[in-house]
Amino acid sequence: MQEGLEGKLRALPAKPGVYLFRDADGEVLYVGKAKSLRGRVRSYFRGGDGRVGTARLVERVADLEVIVTRTEAEALHLEQNLVKRYRPPFNIRLRDDKSFPYIAVTLEDEYPRVMFTRERHRRGTVYFGPYANAKKVRQTLDVLNRAFRFRPCEGPRPGRHSGVPCLDFHIDRCLGPCVGAVSREEYGRVIEGVVAFLSGDTEPIQRELEQRMRDAAAEERFEDAARYRNRLQAVRHLAERQAADRRSVGSTDVIGVAVEGDRAAVQVFPLRDGKLIDRYGFHLENVAGEDEAAVIEAFALEYYGATPSVPPTVLVPPVLEDPSALEEVLAERRGGAVRVSAPRRGEKRRLVELAVENAKLALVADAAEREASRLRRVAALEELREALNLESLPLRIECFDVSNLQGEAIVASLVVFEDARPKKAHYRTFTIRGLDGQDDVAAMREAVSRRFARAAELAGDESFSQVPNLVVVDGGKGQLGAALAALHELGLERIAVIALAKRAEEVFVPGESAPIVLDRHGAGLQLLQRVRDEAHRVALRHHRRRRESRSLETIFEGLVGVGPARRRAILRHFGSVERFLEASQEELEGVPGLPQKTARSIYAQLHKAGPR
Repeated sequence: MQEGLEGKLRALPAKPGVYLFRDADGEVLYVGKAKSLRGRVRSYFRGGDGRVGTARLVERVADLEVIVTRTEAEALHLEQNLVKRYRPPFNIRLRDDKSFPYIAVTLEDEYPRVMFTRERHRRGTVYFGPYANAKKVRQTLDVLNRAFRFRPCEGPRPGRHSGVPCLDFHIDRCLGPCVGAVSREEYGRVIEGVVAFLSGDTEPIQRELEQRMRDAAAEERFEDAARYRNRLQAVRHLAERQAADRRSVGSTDVIGVAVEGDRAAVQVFPLRDGKLIDRYGFHLENVAGEDEAAVIEAFALEYYGATPSVPPTVLVPPVLEDPSALEEVLAERRGGAVRVSAPRRGEKRRLVELAVENAKLALVADAAEREASRLRRVAALEELREALNLESLPLRIECFDVSNLQGEAIVASLVVFEDARPKKAHYRTFTIRGLDGQDDVAAMREAVSRRFARAAELAGDESFSQVPNLVVVDGGKGQLGAALAALHELGLERIAVIALAKRAEEVFVPGESAPIVLDRHGAGLQLLQRVRDEAHRVALRHHRRRRESRSLETIFEGLVGVGPARRRAILRHFGSVERFLEASQEELEGVPGLPQKTARSIYAQLHKAGPR
């Protein structure tokens, strides 16, 4: 142990607070809280506390920082804020580390949208959720769209640039505000119905659809009657989630947890006004050696830090010795008292047991799914090694793709798959310069050359220093030859290279004139297609950003009084170049940080008018 660290351990106070372990580079490894910093922190360096990951953590600790608080609740609150800020690798966290999905209704738009989102910060937008399952959110939106026929198009204004209504209008999935088929007031009433439904008031829309179905049948409009019937059935099925009644329980969240090895599953049963409205399932990482109490506490802090509301009661298994600190933090979030309790009898205990049972089942199902996924990945890699006659399993695959528009904004992408899964931290993009016109082969050669030339230059960069088992280029013999030439110049002839052509999904390999045709339904070709499609997606995204950047530079470079800061303020306010160009003088004057005189000057410049 370093002498400086020993000195800090000796000087630790016996007070509540938060401690941060840092590595030699100053990066935060772990954030923890303690009733007594002295006893808790020293325990890590005296044989640990029996947890599996403690030894690995202590090996990397080079520095220690502590923050003293007045109470344990303050320490818990501070711990959560620091975990959010630093995202330490040894702290418990939700597996995908994403924000929760929500349904958003953009009430500030002239014709509001109802959409899927993972953010919750826009003004003038109402959010419903969070949901644990993104698929469930999209299914809900599909049912709502069939019932209410709100516009599914993106952007603050409805319709396409062409002015022609999309397919959704013709198949009766959109009321057509873009072509004036519905008034703003009537569309507003539709959105009010969506908000009411998502708020739990499902009866009005069911009654309305049922009446429309009966009226259409009475008038012998049987196709219309069938459409209303289908919408009614979809809405009823969606509303059935709220049918489980537990009136004696009131508004509460029931949390069940199951821990096994380094995995944990949590189930949340939200009950509102006695109704079980849904079931949310989560999986957590970094739980090796943690007890259920620590898992529940860590989960509750992250979960309720993202939810729009906290219930007055949270029911948990009988594992928390003293929930007072957690109660205090949740009460602050709610703005009122919150009780965290472990029921011993009655309906509440049965609900907790049910949540725990579901958590255990989710853990078993997750383990089976992981194993099946692992076997599929191994089969795909084995199939590729056999079909392509590779020396070893292609555990690391790197794929290159080129994207441009008639020789403009030429870019290339590099995506990496390890163990048949994307490793997005190692993705890279290249801006190709110096080419005269469109030359995909030359662009491919430059991208491959630049990537592998950096392997020696950037030895400390893991993404470039690792050598792939297989390089895939998108294209045919020309792109394959370009990649081979680039590698030959760098003395890397032993790296396996293939080309995957889109048209017939043919695989070209060095030294063979005829392509290899893999089984279209085989796991090997499907893996190559996923890798190639991911490279194409990344290249296309980078290409679009380059074109948009050039368009922005063209638009703004001639505007007097608009520098980088004001350009960002304008785009942040309007959201797109199109809305900025369509803005009135009054709207420009309302941009935060933009002086009114400058706003009037910009309007005059855009509209070729004299100064006002």
